[in-house]
Amino acid sequence: MKIAVAGAGGAIGRPLVARLRMAGHDVLALTRTTRHHATLADLGAQPAVCDALDAMALAAAMVDFAPDVVINQLTAIPPRPNTRRFNRDFAATSRLRTEGTRNLITAARRSGAQRVVAQSVVAVYAPGEGLRNETDPLYLDAPNVLGEPVRAVAELESATLGANRLRGVVLRYGYIYGPGTIYAIDGMMAADVRRRRLPIIGAGDGVLSFVHVEDAAAATVAAVDTKVEGVFNIVDDDPVTVAKWLPEYASLLGAPAPRRVPAWLARPVAGWYGIYYLTRQPGASNARARAELEWRPRYRSWRDGMAANLRPDP
Repeated sequence: MKIAVAGAGGAIGRPLVARLRMAGHDVLALTRTTRHHATLADLGAQPAVCDALDAMALAAAMVDFAPDVVINQLTAIPPRPNTRRFNRDFAATSRLRTEGTRNLITAARRSGAQRVVAQSVVAVYAPGEGLRNETDPLYLDAPNVLGEPVRAVAELESATLGANRLRGVVLRYGYIYGPGTIYAIDGMMAADVRRRRLPIIGAGDGVLSFVHVEDAAAATVAAVDTKVEGVFNIVDDDPVTVAKWLPEYASLLGAPAPRRVPAWLARPVAGWYGIYYLTRQPGASNARARAELEWRPRYRSWRDGMAANLRPDP
């Protein structure tokens, strides 16, 4: 098939392009800059500079390529988002998820595409008991520091699933780790843990659902190659509390054990969202993706995946 990938230069975009090419698909790799063009060209894709917020340029590029499938991987996440102003630091990504998605869907229809697959995240679920599945509510009434980004995600999902003449798939990825991510050996999270800047707050009951970047890319290819529609959680089989994960992650990095800090003491630094992330957010189930996408994560547990990816070079 002919597949257009918007956001092809991102952490998931590059391995996704590689997998699509290995599967024999022709790929138009859309990026905002030329930074990753050489890499994408080496993978056999057709790179093109195109801003998703420029509706006319986007439509022209898509009509010229005439894709069968469009994949939306649009983000503009800053290198170090601040949990106290999460909504402001994610404003550019929220705009891509709203205006950019609308432009992309319009261009997909004009170009004759039949299917659109969009990146979402499991971090948007409302808190509750047990693992979240795809029918559980999103945290739309969260304080605006989180609520604004959640509502942008909800708009992206609604636009993708409700697009006329397009079959829509939404993939809610877990916390992505592996090369090129904040959890990589040279990533922001690893640097903070080495410096003991990420503590266990309170009981550390927040639940993290991870997925390796290659497993996220593999799930996206599965969504392209099947006829399913709807929403799918793309996470590994091993959701884990912050209290259990953070010491193990620190150990894999050879870093000191994390500090323990009461919530009242951490709040001025972490803000409402930082406290929520580390103490209350729910995990997610991958049962539907396993059953309907026939997808199985190579790294069933973050323990194995992070151990494989955090070994220092000899």
